[in-house]
Amino acid sequence: MINCSIGIMAYNEEANIERLLNALLRQNLTHCSIKEIFVVASGCTDKTEDIVKDYIRLDERIKLLSQKQREGKASAINLFLSKANADVFVLESGDTIPEVNTIEKLVMPFSDPAVGMTGGHPVPVNPQDTCIGFIVNLMWKVHHRIALEHPKMGELVAFRNIVKEIPRDTAVDEASIEAIVLHDGYMLKYVEDALVHNKGPENIRDFLKQRRRIAAGHLYVRNKQAHTVSTTSGTHILGPFLRELKGGGKEYLWGGCAVLLEIIGRTLGYYDYYVKKRNPFIWDIAESTKKLRGD
Repeated sequence: MINCSIGIMAYNEEANIERLLNALLRQNLTHCSIKEIFVVASGCTDKTEDIVKDYIRLDERIKLLSQKQREGKASAINLFLSKANADVFVLESGDTIPEVNTIEKLVMPFSDPAVGMTGGHPVPVNPQDTCIGFIVNLMWKVHHRIALEHPKMGELVAFRNIVKEIPRDTAVDEASIEAIVLHDGYMLKYVEDALVHNKGPENIRDFLKQRRRIAAGHLYVRNKQAHTVSTTSGTHILGPFLRELKGGGKEYLWGGCAVLLEIIGRTLGYYDYYVKKRNPFIWDIAESTKKLRGD
């Protein structure tokens, strides 16, 4: 049986942390076990830590690691890596919810010794009847299609206990872990039925804030870790993007908006990284992504 340690990186996640912990404690597990669940609270100013402390009393596997100041997600992950001890490490964002069989599906591929890292299938809860909601869903559908052929990890990942730390100034932790795992000679595996629900931005400002940071982060990984993320390739994107536009005139219009916003986001990321010499590893939170709703 494969055992795993789960790390939840949390900054002011009082709106979702209880639901996330409940979802993890209710996982259907047959061939793997959850050895421990660490919540790394980074400079939280809300009730996140109080909620976690209540859950520690309910299940001894839950542990709280507190950082007085917010030092960036990579710093929180490195703290988790220094404390965790299991065959496989799982990283889950504090603003996501896994389905009931997701952790087992994510961990089981490690029975193959060639697999070094797995990634779940993010499914946004955003409604698709608005332009920005459609764009968020379109983005993750394209991500899914690309990852089926060229694995790309995001939102929920697992990896062997071979990663001791990641660059402290990376703004895209999953991509940095991809680079380490591939460098060590292991393969990536996208697990399409390991579903995890997330929340995309509800407005253009938050969307661009998020895409700008990710674009700069991908440039950092390419230059500092010699790894190019599969979803940055235009040739990888074009086919899946066109296959997802199948609803007529309105979808074509909104699809065009998605392309424009992505170009703007990548341009701003390029400006940040190359002109401003800025790598946003402690980033401004896109607040609308924290309002996770739905079952």
